[in-house]
Amino acid sequence: MKPIRPVILSGGAGTRLWPVSRAHHPKQFMPLTSERSMLQETALRVRDPKQFLPPIVACNEEHRFTVASELQEAGITPEIAVLEPVGRNTAPAIAAVAALCATQAQDEMMLVLPADHHIARPDLFLDVIAQGAKLAEAGKLVTFGIVPDAPETGYGYVKAGAQMAAGGFEVDRFIEKPDRATAERYLDTGGYFWNGGIFLFRADVIIDELQNYAPDIWQSAMAAVSDGRRDLDFLRLSRDAFELCPSLSIDYAVMEQTRKAAVVPADVGWSDVGSWTALWDIADKDSNGNAVTGDVILHDTANTLVRADQHLVALLGVDNLVVVETGDAVLVAHRDKVQDVKAIVERLRTEGRAEQEVHARVYRPWGFYEGLAVGDRHQVKHLMVKPGAAISLQMHHHRAEHWVVVAGTARVTVGDTTQLVAENESVYIPIGVRHRLENPGMMPISIIEVQSGSYLGEDDIVRFDDAYGRMEAAE
Repeated sequence: MKPIRPVILSGGAGTRLWPVSRAHHPKQFMPLTSERSMLQETALRVRDPKQFLPPIVACNEEHRFTVASELQEAGITPEIAVLEPVGRNTAPAIAAVAALCATQAQDEMMLVLPADHHIARPDLFLDVIAQGAKLAEAGKLVTFGIVPDAPETGYGYVKAGAQMAAGGFEVDRFIEKPDRATAERYLDTGGYFWNGGIFLFRADVIIDELQNYAPDIWQSAMAAVSDGRRDLDFLRLSRDAFELCPSLSIDYAVMEQTRKAAVVPADVGWSDVGSWTALWDIADKDSNGNAVTGDVILHDTANTLVRADQHLVALLGVDNLVVVETGDAVLVAHRDKVQDVKAIVERLRTEGRAEQEVHARVYRPWGFYEGLAVGDRHQVKHLMVKPGAAISLQMHHHRAEHWVVVAGTARVTVGDTTQLVAENESVYIPIGVRHRLENPGMMPISIIEVQSGSYLGEDDIVRFDDAYGRMEAAE
């Protein structure tokens, strides 16, 4: 069997998992089902070099360094990360990656994987992929139908048709999300599968079908690749070309129209982790049905999911709740209402509140910073700089800074002077002076930054040099 190219789609926002998942750091970058992030789990699932090529990741431009850092931490070197300048759903992203793959080999096998799905039985998953590869090599567009275990109304379905000699089934049709009675009938009848959004096909075959059924998407995506530019380990798609792509899923654009669709049943313990209830479903629970993460005290509590990131959370005399604490926000919801969390996110967006976009901890390619205190003309932050990383050479027009090293040893440039600053030592950066913070060591360093001045916004940054190619203040 030919090696398969994993194509990991990492463009989702995961709004139903707010407040953990936010626009600038969505759920695929969070450790929700294990100690690793969901992106890391997805990439590690398909890392066997005998079966898989290095992955290609398609992601939002704003997430590029997070993707790179996550994969590096997992010991995975991707072929490349394809940067989408705007969100256009799955069909344009897959079309762009197919165009890229076809430059390597016209018939390269592409396994399309959402970055934020959970697979409880990864060994069986690999067996199912191997089965689907036989069909894909023969020119089929393979979707993996999740064997349903409940009359779920939140998923689309795939109805299996005739069984094929090579395994799997022809696709009779794709079905929109059904009502409860219809879903129950599907479960009783058999031959219906959840559409899990996992696909396997040859690059040349999906390109042919895009040309047949979605030529506008194909032409714009192909132009976005050919007019794109390499930037470090990334391919920046042309914004002008990619913006012309209609925003369509690969299901609507191709799979529901093609005559080449096949479905392979996959009973692999799949979950899209699309809500807090979905996470409760797959989590380990105590004898009262509670799934708990963090510093939590429960008394007379049952069937509840509790996640405490930074503070103690105590629950007394409640049932069927979701309680999530992240330091700057707390969500309390009935488990039957968690699908409506997106309404809270939309209200935050309408009111212009930052809690729907960013965490108190803001991730950067060099590490992260998090706010500790804010007052009149001052604020205090905690900075973590990764080994070998450095912030840009920069200056501020409106604020001065004090840096206190609380763990590790930093290399600090202030003006024309560069010095090592050890633990419990500090340095002062006056307004208007160029400066840089570096970590020359093998362990992360922690800095307490005290800012003072007339304006303390993140856009008061003038960059003169940056190892990550960022010259915009917002990055």
